Amino acid sequence: MDPGEDPIPITAENFAVSSHGAIVTLECWTDTCNLVRRVVGIHATGTRRGRLELSIGRFGDNTGTLTLVDLADPGNRDVDRRGSRLKYREQFRRSLRRQFPDWRIVELSTEPDLHHSLSPSYPRALLRKGTAGLAAIGAAEGGASPEGALSFGLIWLDYLRHRLHIEGIAIFVPAGAESTTCHRVQYLNPEVARYLVFAHDGAHEDAVDPRDYTNIKTRLETRRQGLGESRPQLVNWVDRIARIEGVERREYVNGSVGLLVRGLEFARAAGDELHFGLDHKQTATTEAHVQEIAQLASGLAHMRREGAADRLNPLYSRHPEAWLESQVRAFPEHLDATLLPAPIYGQVPQFAGGDRGVIDLLAVDRDGRLAVIEVKATQDIHLPLQALDYWMRVKWHLDRGEFQGRGYFPGVELRRDAPRLLLVAPALDYHPSNELMVRYFSPQVQVERVGVGLEWKRRLRVMFRASSVPCLTPYSAK
Repeated sequence: MDPGEDPIPITAENFAVSSHGAIVTLECWTDTCNLVRRVVGIHATGTRRGRLELSIGRFGDNTGTLTLVDLADPGNRDVDRRGSRLKYREQFRRSLRRQFPDWRIVELSTEPDLHHSLSPSYPRALLRKGTAGLAAIGAAEGGASPEGALSFGLIWLDYLRHRLHIEGIAIFVPAGAESTTCHRVQYLNPEVARYLVFAHDGAHEDAVDPRDYTNIKTRLETRRQGLGESRPQLVNWVDRIARIEGVERREYVNGSVGLLVRGLEFARAAGDELHFGLDHKQTATTEAHVQEIAQLASGLAHMRREGAADRLNPLYSRHPEAWLESQVRAFPEHLDATLLPAPIYGQVPQFAGGDRGVIDLLAVDRDGRLAVIEVKATQDIHLPLQALDYWMRVKWHLDRGEFQGRGYFPGVELRRDAPRLLLVAPALDYHPSNELMVRYFSPQVQVERVGVGLEWKRRLRVMFRASSVPCLTPYSAK
């Protein structure tokens, strides 16, 4: 592996080692490339089983590194990923030199730093010009999710600011994938840092202005009455099942009705059909099916409860976010006494966010101000920015008066103030970086982290409540 190049597989037929006096040369070739390097030494500190790091000569008496890797060694299973990271690291280096020719690259690394939560998937750099400093981070084409670059970029920026005066962060993401980063940057605080965004295609990069990204991909359905046009027999079936102890009836904005046990949906009625099952759905058509659904609900309620004897049962541990969501829906006043107990909507507005692993809820307080509630049952480094994605979409529809126009929050006069943002997670399961990230949010994003007790499955109790504190290191352009 030669940083900046694709890894070359070595076979018995495509390499040669030769020596001329004190000069040792390694040559390797494929149908598309030919690599020739002069070996000047071996990195003793980089030598480990199945891997050999060689010092190679470069122009101007400079040296570089060439790595030989044994693919059969179990410790090298990630060699393809590491090779891709090294290749993009050198592309990233060239991008920095092109975009910041007057700045000096002081640090550039793809090494993991678990103590400071810095991922090896995103190369990071420190640039200096006189006494000024600038942080930079990049996401490779075809590599880790480009949306994650900003999360690690803010961590890197904050880490460097404990050592130096850093003006801001430059984020490099693949062309075509920059919109999410640009939308997020618009809701970061410009008073505390510069945020520069570049879109690259592997060969070159262009600076983009986040303010040019004004269209948010989002959709708000018109709310329909649950089972409003369904046949009476189906309505009766749903009512009977919903009365079983432990079953939650949940109405969705598209008019369907879900039946759940502590967040786990086992049946859903839509139109004139009732579908049931966990992994494989079938349609209920007879009274016998309704009895089968009732038995399924009772069994789930017995296995999926706080005092269950078998906590290793997959049905108990399945979808913890959904279980915590059901607690939040049932007791929203335990999180905030000002929240109305109903209605609470899930995943509205809708957007293509992929498998975010976060539950999005939308509630309203007694003064008519919307509250976005993001629920996460485990540590997630990206929680604040994923929550911001949903918050900005709610604000988008609120600014256009679309919620009440489409049947949401009937009887409540909504204020036009920006929504509040509540991040809800078990008190010990907040990632340490979550607090520092929200410090970089714009003041218009009012964030509150709510930590609930570890026994949240039994009782939803708030252990701490922390409002976001703005970054205390304002940026001032020279």
